[in-house]
Amino acid sequence: MKKFLKPFRNYYKIIFRFILFITTIAIIVSLFPREGKFRYEFQKGRPWLHETLIAPFDFPIYKGEKQLQFEKDSILKSYNPYFIFDSSVLILEMDKFIQYYNEKQIEYFERKYPNISQGERQNHSFFVNTSDFKDFSINLLKEVYNSGIVEVSDITKGFSENSKLIILKDNIAQEHLYSEFYSQKTAYEYVLKKNAGYITGKKDGLKNSGFYKSINLYEFVHPNIFYDSKTSENVKNTLLKNISLTKGMVQQGERIIAKGDVIDGKIHIVLESLKHDFETKLGSSYYYRIILFGQIIFVFACIAVLFLFLLNFRKDILQNSLKTLFILMVVLIVVSIASITLKISVNSIYIVPFALVPIIIKTFYDSRLALFIHIITVLLVGFFAPNGFEFVFLNFIAGIIAIFSLTNLYRRGKLIFSAALVFLTYSFVYFGMAITQEGNFSNIEWNNFVYFAINGGFVLLAYPLIYIFEKIFGFLSDVTLMELSDTNQKLLRELAEKAPGTFQHSMQVANLAEEAIIKIGGNPLLVRTGALYHDIGKMINPLYFIENQRTGFNPHDMHEFVESANIIINHVTDGIELARKHKLPEKLIDFIRTHHGTSKVQYFYRSYIKKFPDKEIDINKFTYPGPKPFSKEMAVLMMADSVEAASRSLTDYNDSTIDNIVESIINNKMNDMQFDISDITFKDISTVKSIFKKKLANIYHIRIKYPEKIA
Repeated sequence: MKKFLKPFRNYYKIIFRFILFITTIAIIVSLFPREGKFRYEFQKGRPWLHETLIAPFDFPIYKGEKQLQFEKDSILKSYNPYFIFDSSVLILEMDKFIQYYNEKQIEYFERKYPNISQGERQNHSFFVNTSDFKDFSINLLKEVYNSGIVEVSDITKGFSENSKLIILKDNIAQEHLYSEFYSQKTAYEYVLKKNAGYITGKKDGLKNSGFYKSINLYEFVHPNIFYDSKTSENVKNTLLKNISLTKGMVQQGERIIAKGDVIDGKIHIVLESLKHDFETKLGSSYYYRIILFGQIIFVFACIAVLFLFLLNFRKDILQNSLKTLFILMVVLIVVSIASITLKISVNSIYIVPFALVPIIIKTFYDSRLALFIHIITVLLVGFFAPNGFEFVFLNFIAGIIAIFSLTNLYRRGKLIFSAALVFLTYSFVYFGMAITQEGNFSNIEWNNFVYFAINGGFVLLAYPLIYIFEKIFGFLSDVTLMELSDTNQKLLRELAEKAPGTFQHSMQVANLAEEAIIKIGGNPLLVRTGALYHDIGKMINPLYFIENQRTGFNPHDMHEFVESANIIINHVTDGIELARKHKLPEKLIDFIRTHHGTSKVQYFYRSYIKKFPDKEIDINKFTYPGPKPFSKEMAVLMMADSVEAASRSLTDYNDSTIDNIVESIINNKMNDMQFDISDITFKDISTVKSIFKKKLANIYHIRIKYPEKIA
């Protein structure tokens, strides 16, 4: 069993990455629609470049989106909503009014005639005179309710007097004008007007008594015609479903288009109809397995090309499972979003921000990798996106513009500028393709420009997405580096306070290293930030480092050479502990770990040999733990750190002494094999030397010219 598992233990990383690629292929294939692809590519307004096309089978000619939308709009314009006439409202309100009126009569009578006996009340003139008003009010309410009071709603807000509606009364539907009915407001006004006219015409003694005016007749005016949403929607949907999707047939054997003929609007619709039926037939169960096999080959080819690119140009990614997972996950997420979006609407594919792919990849890697992954992603989506060539071309140009325009992500204005450029690129290229195909401006799908604007807005999601990916995968973006390189950061303020000489040394190293990396190529912000933090371990014992000694007292005089060497070496391990305590990214901790590589503490090492020439020496006690620099930025930092530190011991600031110290320090590092990495060449090292000499000469010439300011 152990022998069987041994190969898996030895190659589990390779197996895991293999599984990642296979899983990615499987998921992408599962997202593809199970339909075949029409063998011919064509565009409206361009000539047919293939052989003469004969209809291979009978198929209907499908109406275009614009025609279908026009027919839908026509139906919706002529469609009349349904309302229910509720007869029960009249009965309910009549009962309420009669009870209300009787109570008002008794209340007024008892207040006006408190000494009248119960027997005399029934025949009193008050009840005789007010009974006529009661009958009038009941008839008035019946008149209004029988005419109908339409409920005010969102449906009726846009109605005019000539608007039509269908009333369902006793299960019979009849069409009416909206002007035939009262609204609640007009019903109020009519009742109040009639009520006032009746009171004015009254000739009994109660006319001015206030009784009639105390009757609030309008309280019993309520809508009795209500919008029937269920019936209206059912009728509307039925009308829309009855729209025919086709407008004719093409018979088998009929010629569709000859080679060289220009594809006009009518022929384009016929070709789209053939394409639709052709792909639908291929997607049937009979062809399912064959289509699936073809899709597997296509996706495998794209992912295999991505693998080969990483293998040949970015082995560091393939050697790291987390980095490999990140690359594949970005591709997978975008393809998945595109697949889901296409199921919602064809044109909604323009909302998907494909430009985010190169932006995010470029943030953590380089432009070449960003462009390649963008191309692979667009090709995968282009296989099932409508008008594949147009889709690929449009997004290819937009992706390139996004890469070129976004040079510094840590500047917020740059991202906004890139988002605007992506929108303009989409709009410009699409406009060119549209007028080429349509031959006029009226048929352009102007709604697509809104989609492009939304797409550009989504590009601004780069900031939160980059932050999320940083936290999940442990990456380091320029935005984070910019924040960490701020000297107001807590750890750097503490360094400036406890070890001011070291802080100044770190600043000088940062300037040297940044200038060199800009010239030889690399990430200047990364090397600058790494330089600022590379010596933070010196905060533990600041006086043991010469740049922090100002009084002439050297605490190393109190220690043996081995002890002093140990204190000096420990600033690396102390720095790593401090960095982890303050949660600095591992990429910056690597600068702390490697800035001395595996070199020796030369001063104490030579002093020990000089004092004890015959004594056996443990060289490990005078050697930094390492590792050696394993990137161009780390190698440049090591050179800058050593050169800047050594230059502080200069007493003669002429060009010759500066050149000699730069040459000797860097040559010693090379001879000691401290940065023997493939990333940095002899030409790069020569350039670094030249820059260091120039920079140091400028610094020390200033010291000579303005010694009082330097002091």
